[in-house]
Amino acid sequence: MIENRLKKGLGRGLSSLLGDTSAKVEKNRISINEITRNRFQPRKHFSKENLEELTNSIKEQGVIQPIIVRPDKSNSNKYEIIAGERRWLASQNAGLHEIPAVILDVDDVKSLEFAIVENVQRQDLNAVEEAKGYQRLIDEFNYNQEKLSKFIGKSRSYIANSIRLLSLPEEVLYLVEKGNLTAGHARSLIGLHNATEISKKIIQNKLSVRQTESLVKQYRDKKFKLIKKKDSNILDLQKSLEEKTGLNVSIANKKDNSGSISFSYQDLDQLDKIINAIKKNY
Repeated sequence: MIENRLKKGLGRGLSSLLGDTSAKVEKNRISINEITRNRFQPRKHFSKENLEELTNSIKEQGVIQPIIVRPDKSNSNKYEIIAGERRWLASQNAGLHEIPAVILDVDDVKSLEFAIVENVQRQDLNAVEEAKGYQRLIDEFNYNQEKLSKFIGKSRSYIANSIRLLSLPEEVLYLVEKGNLTAGHARSLIGLHNATEISKKIIQNKLSVRQTESLVKQYRDKKFKLIKKKDSNILDLQKSLEEKTGLNVSIANKKDNSGSISFSYQDLDQLDKIINAIKKNY
């Protein structure tokens, strides 16, 4: 049966969702122009290189696995993608006019579930897209973290840590979505008032996750305790030096205006950078 073959190809998560659906499964070839994007699709960014590879594969072998669609409620002549948007995009690039598709009549929550499970299983989502998908299930479809954990097949702590990323500033989330920062880098920044500033240092100095954690620890353990005690002029100088060097700088100024300046470096390249700057100017 078509339904059994489809379940086998989808994997356990999607197969289980299909099993929960009482709708009749129809298999068709649908015009590319009759298909619209899934408005619940959590994935916003597609690798150009991977899309080109899939396009070339489709040109050679065609679309092996059908996409999954549902009737578009806002347009009776259209179908909305549930799973397989990348195959649909690559088919357009390959010049196809039709694409094999399985038509299901499912509701909004099932559509979002399909989209999330497909992407999570294939590790296609970046950390922010994944977190936003989970948050949408919570906000719009009455999920909680325990139900999400069972549904996705991840631990509750994994779900909680994923969603916590959304507390970061939009600028930082954008860097994760674009691939400039990893989820490990981003998790280190949660709770910092200057997360955006530090994220730029991470990229500029190509810090590893471990180096980032070390840098953030300095902020948490020391800088927050000192920041209120420092004169605003000293803080401005400190910030200016940090922006110019890309390093963590601390200025300790005493009442008699004597004091010290310290530069924190994470590796020998950063140490050389400091030494060369001093040699060049003195």
